[in-house]
Amino acid sequence: MPVVVLTGARQTGKTTLVRTFAGAAERRFVTLDSLAALDQARREPEVLASSAARLTIDEVQRAPDLLLAVKEIVDREKRRGRFLLTGSANLLLLRSIGESLAGRAIHLVLRPMTEREKREDTSSPAWPLLLDAATVTAAQDVLPPPRSFDWRHATLQGGLPPAALAASDEDRHLWFEGYVETYVQRDLRDLTQVGDLAAFVRLMRLAALRTGGLLNQADLARDALVGRTTAQRWLSILEASFLVTLLPPFAESRAKRLIKTPKLYALDTGLALYLAGVEDEDALGRQPGSGAWLENLVLNDLLAWRETEAKKPGVFYRRSASGEEVDFVVERRGRLLPIEVKAARTVRTADARALDAFCQEFGRRSPFGLLLYDGREILQLTRTTLAAPLGAVL
Repeated sequence: MPVVVLTGARQTGKTTLVRTFAGAAERRFVTLDSLAALDQARREPEVLASSAARLTIDEVQRAPDLLLAVKEIVDREKRRGRFLLTGSANLLLLRSIGESLAGRAIHLVLRPMTEREKREDTSSPAWPLLLDAATVTAAQDVLPPPRSFDWRHATLQGGLPPAALAASDEDRHLWFEGYVETYVQRDLRDLTQVGDLAAFVRLMRLAALRTGGLLNQADLARDALVGRTTAQRWLSILEASFLVTLLPPFAESRAKRLIKTPKLYALDTGLALYLAGVEDEDALGRQPGSGAWLENLVLNDLLAWRETEAKKPGVFYRRSASGEEVDFVVERRGRLLPIEVKAARTVRTADARALDAFCQEFGRRSPFGLLLYDGREILQLTRTTLAAPLGAVL
């Protein structure tokens, strides 16, 4: 494609990636964090867009008019790899972009680091191997031996590189403090006008405390002391800047997926725990429903893998008419993998009830389900449920 658009939250590593990948040296690099470059992008966008045969533009959302110049050039000369654009807000969701790059660009999202990346493990993720397995036994065979894994420490670290790789908890806390300040004081100005910044931060913190729950905009608006319309608009801003993930429900009807209530999760568990005021593992253990943070960690790993697939698999949650819940359902090429996440160190056959019911309902499309838990042994829990330690999959 002539244009590749790489988006993602601030500090996921987009700039580092586009400056260091193979072939980066052959491209001119321009960042709109530079006031001089930003001024040129706003005053003379055509000149800037024409300044090199191959151009990488960082933080392009700061000058939306520049995309019009990019479109004009691409329409004249459809040369692949002509533009590589990065942005800290989802360009598909920004109202300020008046001209679509549809048909001219592919869009990629860089999500926070996975647990494998944090330990510099270059092996393939387990998800596609599990989805290709036809039976519980086959799935058991493709998983590596479990390694020790402290999920509480991992959730507090999160996956934003400066925080995940910080030398101490204090350094991580200070970095998150600066991250929120920068986002509120600078990024919001690029996205939209928010009059009451204090109320916006309050809504951010309340959203973090609702991690893993069904989105109830009326309750969130009431607790944040803002109107429902305002809360809805601010949630859209958080989603556009990748700070929250709205997980849709699984249903055979795609229309129902769009109209039913999504679940609210965080881009990054470390940042969300900071916003929720949880500073250490003891505080995390005292949180009601602390397993939701583990769910979020697993979801973020799933979504990071999803971005590497050409045909994006669907990731959903499932709540049946009888009230049984499955934390995640992955849909890929007609195959369904239901996943349950437990923070417990041991599991019983009763824990597989929802997974077994799902597999029974969908038959060949879902030959088995996966129960992730905080133990050390890979075992077949029931005829259609495989229990696997977090350390074998993450």
